[in-house]
Amino acid sequence: MKKIANYILAFSLLYFTSSCDKNLSELNVNNTNSTTLDPALLLNQAIINTSFPVKSLVFDIGIVQQMITPNGGVLAGANFNQDSRDVTTQPLWTAYYQSVIKNTYDAIAKSKDLSTRTNMYNMARIYQSYVFMILTDEFGEIPYTEGGAGYAQHINFPKYDRQQDIYPKLIQELTDAAAALTTSSTIETGDMLYAGNVAQWKKFAYSLLLRAGMRLSKIDPAKAQSTVQAAVAGGVITANADNAFIRHDANFNQPIGATLNGGEAANFYLTKPFVDQLKNTNDPRLQAIAIRYVGAKSGAGQTVAVGSTDPTKQIGMPMGYDNGTIVAQATADGLASFYDYSQADRRRILKVSSPVFLVTAAQTNLLLAEARFRGWITSGTAAQYFADGIKAHMDQMAAYDANSAISATARDVYVTANPLVAGTELQQINTQYWIASFLNGPEAFANFRRSGFPALTPNPYGQPSNPDVPNGTFIRRLTYPTSELSVNTDNVNEAIGRQGADKLSTRVWWDKP
Repeated sequence: MKKIANYILAFSLLYFTSSCDKNLSELNVNNTNSTTLDPALLLNQAIINTSFPVKSLVFDIGIVQQMITPNGGVLAGANFNQDSRDVTTQPLWTAYYQSVIKNTYDAIAKSKDLSTRTNMYNMARIYQSYVFMILTDEFGEIPYTEGGAGYAQHINFPKYDRQQDIYPKLIQELTDAAAALTTSSTIETGDMLYAGNVAQWKKFAYSLLLRAGMRLSKIDPAKAQSTVQAAVAGGVITANADNAFIRHDANFNQPIGATLNGGEAANFYLTKPFVDQLKNTNDPRLQAIAIRYVGAKSGAGQTVAVGSTDPTKQIGMPMGYDNGTIVAQATADGLASFYDYSQADRRRILKVSSPVFLVTAAQTNLLLAEARFRGWITSGTAAQYFADGIKAHMDQMAAYDANSAISATARDVYVTANPLVAGTELQQINTQYWIASFLNGPEAFANFRRSGFPALTPNPYGQPSNPDVPNGTFIRRLTYPTSELSVNTDNVNEAIGRQGADKLSTRVWWDKP
């Protein structure tokens, strides 16, 4: 009897245990979360995380001498020719790989085999190519083939690709994805860039293809020409209605605008080269962009009451000064303090709700002007593309704020007074590209290196004793973040061995002297 009782007890325990296991397995199933994620959400997440981070202000925009700060610390970068990879270059790398490339990679993977989502698949490919182009232009060799594959393929230490291998792949990817977009497939109306408009996505892709082709103008002119011709044949952005830009509002702030409307409001100033370029040519964009708080002796003194947008009163901050030496220079310039220099107006062009422009009609028309001048395309004239590029950027100013709008009369007067002149075409076109790319730091930096224009004087700060940025030279790339050097050591060192020293002065592949 005792034995039977033991069998019953054992059976009961076994049954109870099995029941518990069954219940526990059910507890591990989340009945509220979706098991799949719409790739449209992933693409949108990538788009909203692409807005240029503050790093772009500290490095790119400073390198091309549009805005600068005399202050160091976490703001040190282009102003002192200083490598600040932990504070400023790492955020770009981290933000773009973790918040953009990862999402575009996942969007591509989830839509690739869906016959009804071919447009989503190709839109994600195009957008990923855009972001990879920024990353390789900024750093040189980067994880491309294995970039974004960490979670899906368990690649935690991605290998780096040579830039000369990346560019042909970007060109092919843009070409194939643009051609594959079609109105016969599902229109992805939830997309935040163009609401699924196939024609606009095609123009975006072909404009990126044009940009990629022009990057090769010195390193591979034949490939540059064929790529440009293919882009033009496909159809590029030539009107502002097709501009690719990211919208912001009070909840989703423009990163640089939020910074300059916050704790760094009194720290960044328009440079003397940028202000003088606009001022000396009576460019109406100066009034649309700049403000000077006349007589300000501190940040608190930069009030609306003393703010002036009068172009004749704008004075840019000269390059090469820190917050000690700038004091005497401000006095020499007849100012109350360095707070009296001109700034980009944070109440108009750099509001927290200001848009971030990625690819514009202004930029594309100016690239077409150069391509036509080089004889790479036969449609139109260089002079007309040049004029159209200037007009497009002036008209674009109204998108920032109604008070930054430029009248058609002022626009046309400027264009008439500043035609394309024989013998100076490349300088004129690329100086206008510099202006038209204001606030788009990565693109302004890339095109400046590619073209050599505008003809800027190197930032003299600390250069005689700076082994990284020698006297009379410019920063040519950004350095790899410490996280890569310490975690992905073997692969990043292999890239450095091919590309050259991990310094600000090392040129990327297409940046031929």
